[in-house]
Amino acid sequence: MMARIHNLGFPRIGANRELKFALESYWKGGSSFNGLEKEARGLRQIHWQHQSHLELVPVGDFSLYDHVLDMSFTLGNIPQRVSKLQGTEIDAYFRFARGRAPVDTADDVVNAGEMTKWFDTNYHYIVPEFSANTEFRLDNSRLLSQVAEAQRLGVNPKPVIVGPLTYLWVGKSKDNTIKLELLEQLMPVYRQLLEELKAAGVQWVQIDEPILVTELEQEWHQQFKRVYQVLAGAGINLLLTTYFGQLKENLELVRELPVQGIHLDAVRARDEVQAVIDSLGNEQVLSLGVIDGRNIWKSDLTGLLGWLLPIHEKLKDRLWLAPSCSLLHVPVDLASEKSMDPEIRNWLAFARQKLEELQVLGQALNKGEKTVALALADNRQAIQSRRDSRRVHKPDVKKAVAAITPEMGQRSSPYPQRAEIHRYVLALPPLPTTTIGSFPQTTEIRTARSSFRSGKLSKDKYTDFIKAEIRQCVDKQELLGIDVMVHGEAERNDMVEYFGELLDGFIFTQNGWVQSYGSRCVKPPIIFGDITRPEPMTVAWISYAKSLTSKWMKGMLTGPVTILNWSFVRDDQPRSDTCFQLALAIRQEVLDLEAADIKIIQIDEAALREGLPLRKTDWQAYLDWTVSAFRVAANGVQDRTQIHTHMCYSEFNDIIQAISDMDADVITIETSRSDMELLDVFDDFRYPNDIGPGVYDIHSPNIPSVDNIVALMRKAMQRIPLERLWINPDCGLKTRSWKEVSPALENMVRAAAILRSEIA
Repeated sequence: MMARIHNLGFPRIGANRELKFALESYWKGGSSFNGLEKEARGLRQIHWQHQSHLELVPVGDFSLYDHVLDMSFTLGNIPQRVSKLQGTEIDAYFRFARGRAPVDTADDVVNAGEMTKWFDTNYHYIVPEFSANTEFRLDNSRLLSQVAEAQRLGVNPKPVIVGPLTYLWVGKSKDNTIKLELLEQLMPVYRQLLEELKAAGVQWVQIDEPILVTELEQEWHQQFKRVYQVLAGAGINLLLTTYFGQLKENLELVRELPVQGIHLDAVRARDEVQAVIDSLGNEQVLSLGVIDGRNIWKSDLTGLLGWLLPIHEKLKDRLWLAPSCSLLHVPVDLASEKSMDPEIRNWLAFARQKLEELQVLGQALNKGEKTVALALADNRQAIQSRRDSRRVHKPDVKKAVAAITPEMGQRSSPYPQRAEIHRYVLALPPLPTTTIGSFPQTTEIRTARSSFRSGKLSKDKYTDFIKAEIRQCVDKQELLGIDVMVHGEAERNDMVEYFGELLDGFIFTQNGWVQSYGSRCVKPPIIFGDITRPEPMTVAWISYAKSLTSKWMKGMLTGPVTILNWSFVRDDQPRSDTCFQLALAIRQEVLDLEAADIKIIQIDEAALREGLPLRKTDWQAYLDWTVSAFRVAANGVQDRTQIHTHMCYSEFNDIIQAISDMDADVITIETSRSDMELLDVFDDFRYPNDIGPGVYDIHSPNIPSVDNIVALMRKAMQRIPLERLWINPDCGLKTRSWKEVSPALENMVRAAAILRSEIA
């Protein structure tokens, strides 16, 4: 009567980002699809080997781009603009994910699917699209193929699928079609999917419904029983999987659904575990997500065992143990971090180590703690070492945070008065053009950085190289006619990692890569202790760029909330405390930039919204401290300094008041993929400050035409007064090539000239 251990999902990119490089080679024509699929098959086999000790192994969690996009193709929900084109299914798949640039002037541009964040994570998914013409038609070949592949290797597969209600909920209606009305034709397709999996010898299916941890509208809440009654008819065991939060008012609903098992995020919803246990059917399984799938700290295994023992005593083999959510959100393997500080390394656990922690827990429950005594002792030592470390706690930093006053977040004058000063001081034309900060990170830049880090390139030579890149970037912007310039960020590896490397309280990995979307991977810093800024971080580079031009040069910083949300954050104090430590460090940098006569400073808060709690009742508390932290970082400047901020790929309409409360002089936002739909909020909300709606989708290889940019800006001008509009791309340009960036920005400047002539 032993507890079982399983996993909800494994990182798909590979320990050395093998999937990233295989994808990019295929996209560039350097390899065939057969080569890409061979690499993917090899990765799947490695990942299953890593999980071979599990009793059930996730299958279908691997994706060439995005698991939600995979679900759209499994269900046959492919937009007509993609499906009507010639080519293979994989051509259509990547067109939906990335868009398609015209091969010649006669070809249609294919816009990529909209991309947004998966709940409150930094993972981006391709948003399913729905309309009155939407039809669903099952294509289960991908999933069945992977199931067969796993079975041949002796793996007991547990297919992972996005549940029908979550699939509809995370999608977007393109013509005001009511999404729930699509359930009638969607349910039979899901049931057929489950029946085919049963016929393939599958015993359990993991069906993910994370919307159950949100505040569901009543009509969504009511549909769950009806949908799962239909799915129950497929005759296969369903593990209803929730994660990222508590069930709360949905707890009673989950207990009533006709499923054979329930997975609960026991990291974030531990208080609900007993209520679920008390209501379990006599044969129902309870899967507890006891290992944090969202962070990289070791779990307190002794403490967990003390809690789990009575649960195991009651449930016996109906107790399953797992991570709280898919391990997609953490790096693959700590073993590759050979050069990391050994003390801090001993506090960490990546995906493979988290599975090892599960194995220790399972063996302790099933065979007794004595059988894993050494592993438990090592774990206790690591937990205590972190708690006691003087490297973590700095009394002066805590004292500085305690001394923050409301006045530190206030500008001297309200925005209208500042705007008049900026018009006089900056003297910019109508619809000023700018970019979001970064320019292409070429192979030469990455090679020079790598050589410098490895000691092959001296500091002086590296500095000269970066200065040459900055000069080239400034010259290109001069040639293009950009009004407000940036230095291009050639010295930065990542918008968060760069700053973390210059702040105390951070540590970094060599291979701690996490997928953000598609082939885009990030290496989040780890905040292990109290944060200080030893010296200026950007002033020298931006001052040098300023010296090269008579135009305005923006100082470029990452904001405290984004650094927080895009890092692995210490879990031994409130996140708000860590955020205010970051705010004080960024405030020092802002003031140093101002002292260096940088009159425009951009503080990016791309990730502010993604940290929102999943329940709206919890939003205000989060927004209060995040907006306050931004204001502390930004608002120590004089009125003549113009503060910008940037937000990308986030639905922000429902927090527009909080964004307004940030009181940035200019905000730049993503709008091109949504065809300016994100600006609909301004029909009802009179946003008081300047706005730069993005007109160039930098996540697609497509080059926007002049006409397209003009059309987008005309839509913006219907909602935002002309004198408060800027023209800019959606996001930074580091991931694009110069052959894409130069013509795109040239078209942006030409569009601005056309619009200005119309105004005149």
